[in-house]
Amino acid sequence: MNGPERPSTYLRENLMLEIRQVTRRFGANTAVRDVTLEIEQGQMVGVIGRSGAGKSTLLRMINRLIDPSSGSIFFHGEEVSALRGADLRRWQRDCAMIFQQFNLVPRLDVLTNVLLGRLNHRSTVLNLLNMFTREERIGAIAALERLDIAQTALQRAGTLSGGQQQRVAIARALMQEPKVILADEPIASLDPLNAKVVMDSLADINAREGITVITNLHTLDTARAYCNRIVGMAKGAIVFDGPPEALTRDAVRMIYGGEEGAELSEAITSTSISLPETRARKSSGHAVPALATA
Repeated sequence: MNGPERPSTYLRENLMLEIRQVTRRFGANTAVRDVTLEIEQGQMVGVIGRSGAGKSTLLRMINRLIDPSSGSIFFHGEEVSALRGADLRRWQRDCAMIFQQFNLVPRLDVLTNVLLGRLNHRSTVLNLLNMFTREERIGAIAALERLDIAQTALQRAGTLSGGQQQRVAIARALMQEPKVILADEPIASLDPLNAKVVMDSLADINAREGITVITNLHTLDTARAYCNRIVGMAKGAIVFDGPPEALTRDAVRMIYGGEEGAELSEAITSTSISLPETRARKSSGHAVPALATA
């Protein structure tokens, strides 16, 4: 057999993504340390931790924006950490990335920014000629309508508010027809109302399309409200992995720090959004709690 042996856990029908003993070093600094994770199809996973915990580095390795220093990443049994060329471009099409700073082209109109999500589905000639089909344009408008921003289609992306730009970025990700969406601090630069709109959009995509969503979040209460699984990182390592209801004060203290026995208010990471308590968390059957008030 060529390459590393694939773990036997791939026999599990719903197992989609497997990260095995992944480490990433930047010189003498270890940003991610020996991380092992198994993620099933259709989960909405929140990765939480302090700044510098390794959250963004982990997502960038999954998407292959950077390579692991050691370890392997598998998607449905294929080692994506070893892909090159066209196979790597295919993976980055299937694994859509949403960034904190939106990564739109400000001088282009919103519709064209959304259509850029089709680039890895098309020939080089069509991309150079900037020619999009009628079906692609209809799909882009539909994505904008779904996110309630179709009225901005002909505006330059740079003229939109931060919350609108992030929704454009989500629409662009949908145009990739991804199998997984990675969202790297998607609400970190947004006000509470726009943060709620963006998180509602990601949760809706997860619930309706069954697309796996892995999102880095600073806000503990947001992770509790929207995610059916939470992964906590500290100093590059995973220190918690479980459902929101298992996230005890001791677990929070491990993730965010603080002296043993000291009170630790969740309001320190709150976005101050109130959510309907009756909205069900997908696949768990538990009601989603309202977020803590800062």
